[in-house]
Amino acid sequence: MSSDIDAALVARLWRESGAARWALAESDFARALERSLAHRFGSASPDGTASHEYLRSLHAGDLALAWACAAGNGPAWEHFVREFRPVLYRLAAAVGGGRGRDIADTLYADLFGLEERDGERRSLFRYYHGRSSLGGWLRSLIAQRVVDRARAEKRTEPIGDRDPPAPSPPHIDDPDRQRYLVALRDALRGAVAALDARDRLRLAMYYAGGVKLAPIGRALGESEATVSRKLDRSRRNVRAAVEQRLRTAGLADAEVARCFELAVDEWPFAMSDVLPHAPPPAGAR
Repeated sequence: MSSDIDAALVARLWRESGAARWALAESDFARALERSLAHRFGSASPDGTASHEYLRSLHAGDLALAWACAAGNGPAWEHFVREFRPVLYRLAAAVGGGRGRDIADTLYADLFGLEERDGERRSLFRYYHGRSSLGGWLRSLIAQRVVDRARAEKRTEPIGDRDPPAPSPPHIDDPDRQRYLVALRDALRGAVAALDARDRLRLAMYYAGGVKLAPIGRALGESEATVSRKLDRSRRNVRAAVEQRLRTAGLADAEVARCFELAVDEWPFAMSDVLPHAPPPAGAR
């Protein structure tokens, strides 16, 4: 067991989680806590107080269930099927429409784990760290899969089915154009990466995935008005952060303005490149 985790705390959380119901050994539960702690703090070593507070904040019952399911425990899996599978299908239908059932089935198979490596089943449950409820984590996974499916369909869309592109407007040759575009791209990526995981996911669904406000709200448990308001807030925050990053990179005010002019005149990169995939654990706060 990691020295960052107090043995008495592990024993208490193990009892409170109901892990014994799923025959999940205390040592396996401790592994789940250690992985959650490592995911939260990375290579940093939190002090005893920070470690204790973080572990106490976890959804220990859901974490025990997820790890028991990943280990192939029959009663745990039956409980998940009974309590969460209907929710999984409803969420997928609400967000993915006609494609929802297929998305849910694929996710369900990944949760079960159809492959083994080094004697351990490769279940998606291993990426659940207990920072959010299990239901909230599943909602984030489905939302991300809808975005991924939309991106994949855009990449494989036959060229013949598209409208012919509009002719590019003439522009004055700018010897610094490429430099400004690279600076803008890097600043935008950095600004987006600095956002909260849910804000990134909301932007990715709306701009890269083409998902409308109402389905985004259903996926994230927010009203349509809240989604709209938070998208607007994120846009303003990103704009301000991009300007600041460009100035920090050494661009003068006139050069910053030129970067935004180029973005308006000839957007140089796909939003799917600017809005990276949000990994399941990050979206599962």
